[in-house]
Amino acid sequence: MSPIQDEIAAVAARLVVEEGLDFGSAKRKALSHLDAPERSPLPCNDALERAIEDYIAVFCPDEQARELHALRLLAARWMRRLEAFKPFLSGAVWSGIATRRSDIYLQLFCEDSKMAEIELINQDIRFSPRRVKGLLGDPVDALSIHAWSEELGEDIGVHLVVYDLDDLRRAPRSDHRSRPMRGNLRAVEQLIEASTA
Repeated sequence: MSPIQDEIAAVAARLVVEEGLDFGSAKRKALSHLDAPERSPLPCNDALERAIEDYIAVFCPDEQARELHALRLLAARWMRRLEAFKPFLSGAVWSGIATRRSDIYLQLFCEDSKMAEIELINQDIRFSPRRVKGLLGDPVDALSIHAWSEELGEDIGVHLVVYDLDDLRRAPRSDHRSRPMRGNLRAVEQLIEASTA
């Protein structure tokens, strides 16, 4: 990476951790903070993720560990509630770089995408629907809710990204660092157990 990309990654990492920005917004805001030219090369997501890991290790390792634990507990609760849809945890809460400002992303796999909406209605859960880019690049439904975290004492955004059952077999399993891209309930429970050991 070039020196400007390193600088952008460092500033963007702080913005992700402290303000809860997504990677794209954090990079653009970092560019502005540094008064760098708009056409400056941006760091890749992998470089930004490593910068976030470094930032957490230096500035908030204990606090972030507690917050991550709380987010994973909340994710596991929702995974149990939605167990019929074969839920998987993904994103920052799965990868371990989340803070209390991070949202939870659950991937649901079902025969009919409307089944997840019907289940939320049956459970009297308010949600906001939208379309997002899916695992395979095509648009999929996402249902966003607010879920109370007892441990954090605040509402956390939980996004349920709904896929066809067939997508579970076709979806990529690991990222560019050969790490699993998602985890089922048992995998999340193992992470929770490891953090309390």
